[in-house]
Amino acid sequence: MSAPLYVSTTSSSTEITFTNNLTSPPTVLHISKPNGEISVTKNEDDQDKFSLLGQSVPGILGIVKLRIGKYVIVITKSEKVGYIRGHAVYKIADFEFIALRDLANRDKDENVYLSLLKQHIKNGPMYFSYTWDLTNCMQRQKHIEGSTWKMADERFFWNKYAQGELIEHSLNVNSEVDNFILPVIYGYVNLTKMIFQGVPMTVGLISRRSRFRAGTRYFSRGIDQNGNVSNFNETEQIVILDESPLIPCYSFVQTRGSVPVYWAEINNLCYKPKLKVFDTAYDTVQNHFKQQKEIYGKNFCVNLVNQKGHELPVKSAYESAIKMLNDPDVMYIYFDFHHECRGMKWHRVQLLIDKLIDLGADDMGWYESVTDPEKHIEIPRRTQTGVVRTNCMDCLDRTNVVQSMLAGWTLQKFLVQAKVLGSNEKWEDDPNFAFFFRNVWADNADAISKAYSGTGALKTDFTRTGKRTKKGALNDLMNSIERYARNNFFDGPRQDAYDLFLGNHLPFEVVEPPFGDHRPILIQSMPYVAYGAVLMIGAAIYLPRGNDAKLSIQMFIGLWFCVLAYSLYFISSHGLAYVNWPRLVPMDYVSEQEVVNAGTGRITGWVMSEKNKLETRIRGLEEGKKRTE
Repeated sequence: MSAPLYVSTTSSSTEITFTNNLTSPPTVLHISKPNGEISVTKNEDDQDKFSLLGQSVPGILGIVKLRIGKYVIVITKSEKVGYIRGHAVYKIADFEFIALRDLANRDKDENVYLSLLKQHIKNGPMYFSYTWDLTNCMQRQKHIEGSTWKMADERFFWNKYAQGELIEHSLNVNSEVDNFILPVIYGYVNLTKMIFQGVPMTVGLISRRSRFRAGTRYFSRGIDQNGNVSNFNETEQIVILDESPLIPCYSFVQTRGSVPVYWAEINNLCYKPKLKVFDTAYDTVQNHFKQQKEIYGKNFCVNLVNQKGHELPVKSAYESAIKMLNDPDVMYIYFDFHHECRGMKWHRVQLLIDKLIDLGADDMGWYESVTDPEKHIEIPRRTQTGVVRTNCMDCLDRTNVVQSMLAGWTLQKFLVQAKVLGSNEKWEDDPNFAFFFRNVWADNADAISKAYSGTGALKTDFTRTGKRTKKGALNDLMNSIERYARNNFFDGPRQDAYDLFLGNHLPFEVVEPPFGDHRPILIQSMPYVAYGAVLMIGAAIYLPRGNDAKLSIQMFIGLWFCVLAYSLYFISSHGLAYVNWPRLVPMDYVSEQEVVNAGTGRITGWVMSEKNKLETRIRGLEEGKKRTE
């Protein structure tokens, strides 16, 4: 079993040791320098002395190999979030990279890789538990003695690639290394103990982000050839009655994920990127829903995209895919969110819930279990036999509103079933509980949105207060502007960080580092021309001058206005060249194209250009395999 460890980096210049004192006798993990070879020993000495060997740390996040050397990523600080059935859950609060090779040999590209990894871990909300499998919902928990990582859901084991060397050693050499393998999830966890209607309970919300086809808003859309979709999240709402004799537990799971067809929005500096729908490949869509049905049962697919305008092609492609499937266990429900809820009438989402009830969603139920007080095992009383899969374009803002209302609808059923509420009572009538519920769901929305778009969610004023406000609309405007800037100019490195941490790019296999700017000099220089023009105009306006220089100053300003206008026109006309694209893994729908001097025939650089055909084989491969174009 994984547990808090003692790490020693100073006792030996040839290795790093981690000691797990909860095993008897204590288990010691040795990682050699500089090659990172792993071995495990048992120490029969007094285990109390291990606290003197070094720093106590929550665990090992993983071991990564970059261009030059290996690094052990150590979790140095964690914060307790709460408990699930007595099992503590923690959030990673701080970490440290321990280099196995002399840092003096590190080059600038190694530093870039390290910076990407550090930013990813710093910005990514990651959670873990030593004794509970956080990657699986309550219904999928396997109560087997042994290591939690062996029971983990592959989709949500976020550090699976980083733990690869430890896992390989466990499977092929010595299973005692299991005591040091710690699965983490990326997402959101809130576990709150409270008293509601005089009943002590734990109310929880857990969102798990899939590591397959993970990425940022405009650099990861649609589906891959393995049936994985972008921005797939499983969200579980939990209620546990802590002091009832059998400790009943209630769990309800929802999912969200990108529209499962081949499509993309291609950044080109326009506020709305260019939308392209490439294919509605039957086999791929079938594979996606086959996986979903095997895990969740019947799928109720709620589509919230607009029925006209920019989003129409995505809606049409999704409906064509569903029609091709012709599967009675994949129910399609269209709800034009913006049309139905126009004028801030978001309570009309109830119309969608009524549609779902008419189609039988009420029959899928939820998971319910009790605990045997003598055997201390969980006994299921009912299971959830289906799932509501919700999407909009980003699977963020509209999806958040709908999921929170579905959760509230199901919560009412939980509490009535548990006899916490009477059949005529509603949880919304308690202002404190309603405030808590809405804010937890709004925080969950922000966490999922920041992971994908880089900003908090839109429309959270409704989620938090139950009504739409003008202040909330203004906040949405500011977030939308920030999203535009981030998605065009800052998301490339964020996508690279995902691909690096998840093992989609292997630095030690790359001959030439991909971080150089290979665009032609004219392309690179044009933003500086624009900056210079703005500087000259500002200087002409604000610096002191004589009265007799008025005409010449006006001509000077006019000249630089022309330069500014031309530079901005040039930048907007070559928008693809100014987007901050990911550098580590080729995109599905754009590629670098040579720019050749017409006179000399020499290559002057490379710029991004659209592909006529989507190359789907690039994304969605297993971790640790090199992606090639």
